[in-house]
Amino acid sequence: MKNNFQNIGFAKLCSWFGITRQAYYQNSWKAIDTTIEEELILQQVRQIRANHPRLGTRKLYDKLQPFMLENGIKIGRDALFNLLAANYLLIRKRKRRITTTNSYHWLRKYPNLIKGFVPTAPNQLWVSDITYWKINPQEHLYISFITDAYSHKTVGYQVAET
Repeated sequence: MKNNFQNIGFAKLCSWFGITRQAYYQNSWKAIDTTIEEELILQQVRQIRANHPRLGTRKLYDKLQPFMLENGIKIGRDALFNLLAANYLLIRKRKRRITTTNSYHWLRKYPNLIKGFVPTAPNQLWVSDITYWKINPQEHLYISFITDAYSHKTVGYQVAET
């Protein structure tokens, strides 16, 4: 049995798919160029990540700019995100959850005496809160505020290491 497709020209085949021969060849070369550029970028990303393993894509994009200009590579930030995602090179954001309050303790819990109270003038109700400020990885400063509930002005504060 003879194959009927042997005598069909390449131009005819391209026309069946609605493209020209020129478009086919340009697209195939463009795909090869794009692949080479992407591999160059991925190599550079791996080099940068060797020294900075937690560097995010936005900062990575800025670090790649001189390399891309030098090699004539044009890629946008969003395309870089897509490229890194396709190659599993995106960095997940760390969840920074610091627990400062433990409400499930054995100590006595006092009732809320001001529930439903709405101050109508200054100095009827003061409220207080404490927070911390991280000054380096091992040290915190604790800040306590006393605020007037009506005027929202700070009545007093204290900063301490403990």
